[in-house]
Amino acid sequence: MQIDFDKTGGLVPVVIQDEHTLEVLMVGYMNQEAWDKTQAEKVVTFFSRSKNRLWTKGETSNNFLHVKETFIDCDNDTILIKVKADGPTCHTGSRSCFNTEYDQNFIFQLEQIIADRYENPVEGSYVNKLRAKGLNKIAQKVGEEGVETVIAALAETETDLINEASDLVFHLLVLLREKNLDLATIAKNLESRHK
Repeated sequence: MQIDFDKTGGLVPVVIQDEHTLEVLMVGYMNQEAWDKTQAEKVVTFFSRSKNRLWTKGETSNNFLHVKETFIDCDNDTILIKVKADGPTCHTGSRSCFNTEYDQNFIFQLEQIIADRYENPVEGSYVNKLRAKGLNKIAQKVGEEGVETVIAALAETETDLINEASDLVFHLLVLLREKNLDLATIAKNLESRHK
């Protein structure tokens, strides 16, 4: 699919999205040269309207945006790029230029933290201690937390329920990682059931 740079006067908007949390991090513009450079180097380069030149995000801050996937919209005049960010995206030091709440997206970040503990063990990490005990213990913890969540829902405070449900979700994420599964797989399965 070709991008129609001519339709929009040579520049097309580019939406930058975190590859895991799906949070929109920023919006910029690309011309053909910026697009080609981004494709070749797998690091996002924009055309800066204020500087009137190509600008690779991170060229001064080292907070590069590494390209993971690209999509072109149905009119061929807008680009969506899913990235892995090296650090804050906004020049203010914020994660996103939009100052959005992080709330439910943290579950996706937590999934990545757990994956990182598997790939780069940290001494004293609860994830690594649990992993060392093996699949049976991890599965047992999910069962225990499930029971504790039910008890909290039926007989305890809302705060207790929130805490137990959080423990259940955390341990379920560890179990999924132990079995080499991820939230995307679960989401696709749920979506297929919904249809």
